[in-house]
Amino acid sequence: MTHLPLLVRALRDPAQTAGFTLADWDLVLRQATSANLTPMLLALIEEHGLLAQVPQQARAHFEWVRILATRHRQAVRFEVACILEALQPTGVPLLLLKGAAYTMAGLRAGAGRLFSDIDIMVPKARLDDVESALMLHGWVSTHHDAYDQRYYRQWMHELPPMQNMRRGSSIDVHHAIVPETMAVRPDPQRLRAAARPVADHPGLATLAPCDMVLHSAVHLFFDGEFDKGLRDLLDLHRLLGEFGAQPGFWETLPVRAAELELGRPLFYALRYAALLLGTPVPPAVQQAVQAFRPNPALLWLMDRLFGRALLPAHASCQDALTAPARFALYVRGNWLRMPPLLLARHLFHKAFLTPRTAD
Repeated sequence: MTHLPLLVRALRDPAQTAGFTLADWDLVLRQATSANLTPMLLALIEEHGLLAQVPQQARAHFEWVRILATRHRQAVRFEVACILEALQPTGVPLLLLKGAAYTMAGLRAGAGRLFSDIDIMVPKARLDDVESALMLHGWVSTHHDAYDQRYYRQWMHELPPMQNMRRGSSIDVHHAIVPETMAVRPDPQRLRAAARPVADHPGLATLAPCDMVLHSAVHLFFDGEFDKGLRDLLDLHRLLGEFGAQPGFWETLPVRAAELELGRPLFYALRYAALLLGTPVPPAVQQAVQAFRPNPALLWLMDRLFGRALLPAHASCQDALTAPARFALYVRGNWLRMPPLLLARHLFHKAFLTPRTAD
């Protein structure tokens, strides 16, 4: 990966932006917009005290983005408060996942991160109580097709997505971090048992640091859609950088990955975060995750697929093989999600029956 796009170079080493020309800034902002990363780029530049060196034209763009990021953070806090209020009568603890967790916990991965829905995790046995409580406070299911309802409730790791009727905000209610039909089955009870309370926010919790990294890795490397791939890889880079300074984190991470059957996504996370973003990983951890390494032929293929799919979805970052690589990873994501017979049945239904039902 010797010819990294300007945006990746800026995320990898923000100090490089000091040498950017006006034309470079024009391109890097276009790449950042396509990757939904402009506010996170601003956060990185400010963390490194580089904003004063940014040309006036780019700084003006960043000032508009700053307003957007501030409003987004306020909206997330408001929505989380509403969800907490809705779930209070159930007594179910509110465990936040992904972007909402990073934002509410004040992690660096949450600085400038934009996302479209709030993800929470509750015990599977309490799904009905949680769904009823949310419906009483204005959230409704967005998937009305009978097959979609069965798809989520029987095979997936979450309820059908819900949307608030008044505010249009979305929430995903998970009971696990991978679908019920996947070959690997990290125990949700272990994840909930290790959860950490959020300081200064009574009633809120997030996954433990190692589990948060592993969930982020699963979300990126077991999924089939990579339109936000670079943002999710940056999440891992920021989480590893912040948690890596905590005593015991690096020693625990590969052990926890083995316990939760998530060694392979951790291997990919460390490999591509280091290759693309220069994430420092201790040699002992690099050695430990070799146990999760795929065979050489598969790794050769994955390098070429992820090496393209994780770049911004901008014309300047793509070549003739980018679209085939993204399609191959989309097929892989579905293959990992379901056993072959169930997958074939699902794809047949979505291709030929669901559109007819919708009509």
